[in-house]
Amino acid sequence: MALIWLIEDNAAFREATLLILRRHPDRFTSRAFESCEAAFPCLEQGEKPEVILLDVGLPGMDGIQGIEHFKKSLPEASLLILTVFEDDEKIFRAICAGASGYLLKSAPLKDIVIAIDQAIAGGSPMNPRIAKRVLAMFSTGMVHEKKDYGLTPREQSVLEFMAGGLARKQIAEKLELSTHTIGFFIRGIYKKLHVQCQTAAISTAMRAGLIPPKTE
Repeated sequence: MALIWLIEDNAAFREATLLILRRHPDRFTSRAFESCEAAFPCLEQGEKPEVILLDVGLPGMDGIQGIEHFKKSLPEASLLILTVFEDDEKIFRAICAGASGYLLKSAPLKDIVIAIDQAIAGGSPMNPRIAKRVLAMFSTGMVHEKKDYGLTPREQSVLEFMAGGLARKQIAEKLELSTHTIGFFIRGIYKKLHVQCQTAAISTAMRAGLIPPKTE
């Protein structure tokens, strides 16, 4: 059963989101905090959430700073931004900080459950509008001359499947390998690209010309 943390300072939205999550007691356990700092004691006590949902505009440490902090202690966790902000600067900062996905509060709450399932499966859930913005950022003047990061042919294949939106299990099926082996290749990709999550790996690869930007 996956432990989900929600860090949200808007009490009404926090309670509504918790209500949705708690409709799935066989799949999730959840905890909510009104700030990143409020979650730190639980982190120090050894709790290890699989997914953390963070607002951007939090009191004290903001959500993007929170991503950087949690990544150091929970490198395996999926960190999803859940916010009203959709400007390019915040999206780009979140991806560079290591966000695994970017969701908007304007979306139906049921989509949060779908996004959590995608994150647990190794995917990078992203609101469709945000996905288009990300693709636009990396397809209009942001792709540099191709750089050789030393990826092996197998790592290149895995990276391209990741960019196509496939989860780890789906990549394993495509390449007829185990999910453990795919995880090994993904860790190698992260190390060579100097990133900590799938979204950052894809954006780095697109900027370096390792994979072409999607057109759809």
